[in-house]
Amino acid sequence: LLLLLGSSGSPGTTPPPRAPWAEEQGAVPERGPWGRVRYEAVKKHLGALSKQYWQYLACKVWQEGCEEEEKQQEEREASPIPGWGFPLVGQDYLEILSAWYCSFGKCCETGDCRIINNITGLEADLSGQLHGQHLAKDVVVRAVQGFLQSPWPRRALVLSFHGWSGTGKNFVARMVANHLYRDGLRSDCVRVFISLLHFPHHNYVDSYKAQLQRQISETLQRCRQALLIFDEAEKLHSSLLDAIKPFMAQDSSKGLADQQRSIFLFLSNLGGNTINEVALDFWRAGRAREEISLELLEQRLRLELQEAAENSYAHSQLLRENLIDFVVPFLPLEYHHVKLCARDAFLARGLPYTEATLDQVAQMMVFVPKEEKLFSAQGCKSVPQRINYFLP
Repeated sequence: LLLLLGSSGSPGTTPPPRAPWAEEQGAVPERGPWGRVRYEAVKKHLGALSKQYWQYLACKVWQEGCEEEEKQQEEREASPIPGWGFPLVGQDYLEILSAWYCSFGKCCETGDCRIINNITGLEADLSGQLHGQHLAKDVVVRAVQGFLQSPWPRRALVLSFHGWSGTGKNFVARMVANHLYRDGLRSDCVRVFISLLHFPHHNYVDSYKAQLQRQISETLQRCRQALLIFDEAEKLHSSLLDAIKPFMAQDSSKGLADQQRSIFLFLSNLGGNTINEVALDFWRAGRAREEISLELLEQRLRLELQEAAENSYAHSQLLRENLIDFVVPFLPLEYHHVKLCARDAFLARGLPYTEATLDQVAQMMVFVPKEEKLFSAQGCKSVPQRINYFLP
């Protein structure tokens, strides 16, 4: 099948010369002569094996016969008699085959099958799976959606996530990757840098700087929409952050905006205490945490970041030159948020649970401050490990 999809006829024939799938030359239209020959060749061989398999593949790749496939699917679902269906492994292989085929041509809406940009799915998952973070949900969706829909963005989108460990910073970064790219964090378009893992020694900053610039350049060249994630950003030396600056401030006014976009996410524990103080003040005043505004927290966060130690994230040119578009605060999680995280962990592993079980998991966590015991000291970070105590 792979040979058939890659050639112009049947096995044993010599394929005609092909121009590279270069953007400037344009892809061969799937309904043109070349696409039609491949369509007929695969139909002949796969159709002889299984009409149902053929209809499935043709609908996925050429959009041929989709109406008939949908009609038959409805009949199979409505029929009280169980009929023959795709074996799971067979359907998975057809998905892989159609995705492989699409990677060579412009048969995807974005023009690159690695990029899916599912903003609707991102918004739905943030609403259903990210607990206690009304500010992060709103800011991330609006910022990413606005950036991707803009025909001429001036520069890269830069978001800086701040808050205590376990409040959802990595969770949101992973969710953004999963909904913008088919392969999520494993995509060629995504790079993740962890400070203590990739840049552990400040004595080698110059070497790290060259390495970092090379890796970012390669990612931008490989993918017209790249996602760069920097975890533990507060531990990055300021010279490393300054090395990233040219990639963020790149001028897109020369007509290159639609061909090259990049998103930078910085994840940091800096500002966590300030965020918690604001949340505690609202609780003591009897006000709902949903009343906390982005403007209030962002102003307080920037003041704290300016007092950070030298050669740190706060003293890099990213903040001084206003290259960060949004400082995104992650609020501390309360008892009922931890219970929701425990529920999600049980569901993810297909395990049964009760309200009493969720309470037991939440009670195993440490809550602060000492008097109120209001906020989980680790957020939801260790909840998945805690449910191991309840396994049979």
